[in-house]
Amino acid sequence: MEYYQLNTDQVIEALGTDRSTGLTGREADLRLERYGFNDIGSETGISAWSILLNQFRDTIVHILLGAVFFAIMAGEYTDSIMILTILLMNAAIGFFQEFSAQRSMESLKNMAAPVARVFRDGQITEVPARFLVPGDVVVLEAGDRVPADARVIESVHLKVAEDMLTGESVPVVKHSQALDHGLLQPGDQMNMVFSGTNVVSGHGLAVVTATGMHSEIGRIASMVREHAAGMTPLQKRLHGFGKKLGVVIALICVTVFLLFVIRDYISGVLSVHSLTEFLFIAISLAVAAVPTALPAVVTIALSVGVKRLLSRKALVRRLSSVETLGSCDVICTDKTGTLTENRMSVRFAWTPDSEIRIEGQGYSPRGRIHGGTVIPLLFEAGLVCSHAAIRQDKGEWIAVGDPTEAALVVSAARVGVEPQLKVLDEIPFDSKRKRMSVLAVDRDGINMMFAKGAPDMVLECCTSVLINGEVVPLTSAIRNSILEQNERYAGDALRVLGFAYREFEEGEEAVLEEHDMVFLGLQAMMDPPRQDVAESVRKTREAGIRVLMITGDYPATAAAVGRMIGIDGKVVTGYELQEMTDIKLKTMIDEGANIFARVAPLHKLRIVKLLLDEGHTVAMIGDGVNDAPALSRASIGVAVGSGTDVAKDAADFILLDDSFTNMVNAIEEGRGIYDNIQKSVMLLLSGNLGEVLIIFLAALMGLHLPLTATLLLWINMITDGAPALAYAVDPYAANIMKRGPVPVNENILPRRKVIQLLVLGVSGALIALLLFAFSGGASDSHEQVRYAQTMVFNYVIMYESVLVFAIRGGYGARFFSNVWLHASVLISLALQGILMYTPLNTLFRITPLALSDIGMLAACTACFGMICVAYA
Repeated sequence: MEYYQLNTDQVIEALGTDRSTGLTGREADLRLERYGFNDIGSETGISAWSILLNQFRDTIVHILLGAVFFAIMAGEYTDSIMILTILLMNAAIGFFQEFSAQRSMESLKNMAAPVARVFRDGQITEVPARFLVPGDVVVLEAGDRVPADARVIESVHLKVAEDMLTGESVPVVKHSQALDHGLLQPGDQMNMVFSGTNVVSGHGLAVVTATGMHSEIGRIASMVREHAAGMTPLQKRLHGFGKKLGVVIALICVTVFLLFVIRDYISGVLSVHSLTEFLFIAISLAVAAVPTALPAVVTIALSVGVKRLLSRKALVRRLSSVETLGSCDVICTDKTGTLTENRMSVRFAWTPDSEIRIEGQGYSPRGRIHGGTVIPLLFEAGLVCSHAAIRQDKGEWIAVGDPTEAALVVSAARVGVEPQLKVLDEIPFDSKRKRMSVLAVDRDGINMMFAKGAPDMVLECCTSVLINGEVVPLTSAIRNSILEQNERYAGDALRVLGFAYREFEEGEEAVLEEHDMVFLGLQAMMDPPRQDVAESVRKTREAGIRVLMITGDYPATAAAVGRMIGIDGKVVTGYELQEMTDIKLKTMIDEGANIFARVAPLHKLRIVKLLLDEGHTVAMIGDGVNDAPALSRASIGVAVGSGTDVAKDAADFILLDDSFTNMVNAIEEGRGIYDNIQKSVMLLLSGNLGEVLIIFLAALMGLHLPLTATLLLWINMITDGAPALAYAVDPYAANIMKRGPVPVNENILPRRKVIQLLVLGVSGALIALLLFAFSGGASDSHEQVRYAQTMVFNYVIMYESVLVFAIRGGYGARFFSNVWLHASVLISLALQGILMYTPLNTLFRITPLALSDIGMLAACTACFGMICVAYA
């Protein structure tokens, strides 16, 4: 049996301890040897050197390192330095991000209380919490952090905040009675306290049942460690792209080298000098074919996205995860604080003759009243039966104390009721009576008693009811109408409190006895949805994204919030989920189960893993320690700003103001970033494809070399890099959230984009070859060949400038919306002009062109432009 199923005597006997004296020092030492220290163990972390080396394991990086080697062999030291600089910059960024991610386990360790008060050898003594062992009797008081998982054996109004484990903000009342209800989730174990949670009020004794990695927080730590996320979709796509690109480049270079060797061999002019020249050409072609600027383009696009996301209240912790948002097709989100305001708020006040609806935001005392007549005494009862307060902090209203009691303070302020009573005595709330009572005196010296609690338990104290300002007997019919109204509110997931009072006659002894009271009415409260969430959920549907609510709250509450914001479907509880096979759970999700309530950390992790196994890209939003395993395992983990450090360290993103709407904004940014990266890949590959095809086809046709290695490197430097980088700040298409997410198994370039790339690359290359042949590319004259090379060289510069805008047009971007892009093209053309008409042309072995030549180039470029328009 579990400890929560045993009574206190059975627990003490099972753990071999004593209620009043605790363990002996010797026994504690023996158990410490047996169970180990009460802390979160950790494996040896990955060394800094290993993290650094991991940055150089990507296929694209290997290709670029090979390009560096070939560039050095070819004597192109400037190009090799440029490539190395790019690689080192990317490695540095990745290193610092991954190094900081190792803090997750440290945060889990810090959740443990540093010192605990325990009975040892019959004395209460303070010991470091890491020395606690099962069987220790721990003293708990308000303000303490619970040092280990423990079974409560004594409780005096003990309340514990368990939001870091369950995600629910309302403190839990703890008692010592046995719970014979079968298997319960931690949130339902009302006689257990858990390591890392906080005692809000009251005091008590508890016997330690589990320490270290055997505690609930320890199990979570194990899951975080075991279920780290894999590669992001972008990383997978670039990895696959790099492999294919490497093979293609190798085949092309070897083929070009062999074609030139065979040509000269057949002609009988093959020599050692020509072999060296052909090898140099093949190496230069390899350098030209590699999209050198791609790592820098990806890094800058992601970095620009990070800055944009920060302006939209989303802080990025893992750069490579930014693009993953654009591929997201399922969002698993916590309810409290993300979909809701994380503030209890009274929505209705009801008396047998009236009902009012109260509106307002957060804990602000300003609000609006709709409906019937306000009964001040009902709200005075809420005020006097509350120890909470509200105050302003930096312009925002915050609550001090129990959030339920703070809601009563706010409701009184919104209806205009101010504190009038002074408390004289109190019977605190306890789990048996389910109510509290206070004795108070008003400004006129009249003594009054008030009660607050579960409506049925408050009614037990009442013999009368206040209707239309008169006290009348509480008949069975009126009692039933009150309980029916309570059921209606509860059915709408509202938390309902009943209120009653008793006024003492002058001279009558004021005693705090709960009988002969007058029932006042009900106040119904809830944690309301954020105002903008319903619209954001609608936008996710338009974007082809499914939203699942996964919460530790009760099913009725979760379903009610879901109805309000547009998340419909069957509700599955953690207990039901626990009995399901993976096949049954998959069927339930496929059939529309969108809400999972009363779930444990393992359940959240299981849902995320199942969705990932089905090929979905999953974003998980959470805030508590209980969310950390799922955050770590999801395609992208998103912690909310008010969440625990553990959740934040396990996540890739942090929503600074907790709102689900910011998650939707982040997805929009992720899609835009992916579009911009895809544009850059298209530009780099289509340009490089054209260059490779020009040389490859020339070799195949037996022509001279159209472009020398030096010219190829110049083209890549001024026409590829700068415009591709300018794409990083390109505005996103207006309809970006009205299309589906990028399929997880789709390559970095889908088929339609590959076809476009081939059409543009091949057509550009064919025009270049015709221009080369027409200009004397087959001539035996050295000067004529140089002139033909110059014509092709300038045409490639011009046609790749047209490519910049042809590719961009397929993404719905306005022509003049990116000044950096226009500037990069103009600068490229200006640099080309300087090269052509200054002494630099002799270094590049090119010939200045006449005006008629430029006219011919313009005609060829226009022809290519018409092909672009026709294909678009």
